[in-house]
Amino acid sequence: MDPRRQPTIRVGTASWTDPTLLKETDWYPKRSMSAEARLRFYASIFTVVEVDATYYHPPTEELAALWVDRTPQDFRFDIKAYSLLTQHPTQPKSLWDDVAEQVPDEHAGAKAVYLSHLPDQAVDEAFERFRIALMPLHSAGKLGAVFFQFPQWFTARRDNRAYLQSLAERLADYQIAVEFRHGSWMDADTAPRTLQLLESAGLAYVSVDEPQGFKSSVPPVVAATADLAVLRMHGHNRENWQRKGITAAERFRYLYSDKELQSWAPKVRELAGGSRETHVLFNNCYRDYGVRNARQLGELLDDGLQDRPAE
Repeated sequence: MDPRRQPTIRVGTASWTDPTLLKETDWYPKRSMSAEARLRFYASIFTVVEVDATYYHPPTEELAALWVDRTPQDFRFDIKAYSLLTQHPTQPKSLWDDVAEQVPDEHAGAKAVYLSHLPDQAVDEAFERFRIALMPLHSAGKLGAVFFQFPQWFTARRDNRAYLQSLAERLADYQIAVEFRHGSWMDADTAPRTLQLLESAGLAYVSVDEPQGFKSSVPPVVAATADLAVLRMHGHNRENWQRKGITAAERFRYLYSDKELQSWAPKVRELAGGSRETHVLFNNCYRDYGVRNARQLGELLDDGLQDRPAE
């Protein structure tokens, strides 16, 4: 690969710190590695990573600056949007102090806070705090996308379409990518309208590979609606897809076969042909399944990995 050329395809995983990867495998050279050493090792192999922790707790500028310092220049972070901003239930203790103070009395003391509970001023402040925290990554050229993964109850309604359009204005500096968890957005009748909406707003559609046959299932439609295209590989663990009371590792416990990855390689190339850059993230976060499959796909594509992966 010409070192002067930015790769058009990047392959990585949905985290580099999954508990079962750290505790139950020898993928990292040492079990006792520091957070800095683990990230540096990961970034010596892959060219992109998804940050999942920002869904549970909003990031800080200081942490974003550390991520910049610990990775090569040609590396990207895809950041999951804070749960409050994706309309998921949010732990009150994770809110910024001054935003928490604006929670109305009728919702004070609740186990979870929703975006709809907050006054407009608090919503504006939450988006602005999140935007500022990611600026070190953006300024360094290392911010890939901000992932808005919406809940199952975020269906294809007029008010939700309006919310999608508002995101491009609130986070105008950043590339936003949208993943749906309800089939109403991408059924045969609504898919063209959904993709057109995203394209007109400059939002990247997140293509997915996941179990089918559930209300939350989105078909594996491969589409690019922005300069950045994204594909997230969730695996096919139907038994655990909607099972309650289990860990993420159990829900996404699925190892792609060589045959499956070979079938996806031409689809990834097709996706890359319609975008400036394509990110493929493996979310089968059980033990070393994700890193194994990500490296396999990168080798099949002969693209997406670092030029000299660590052994």
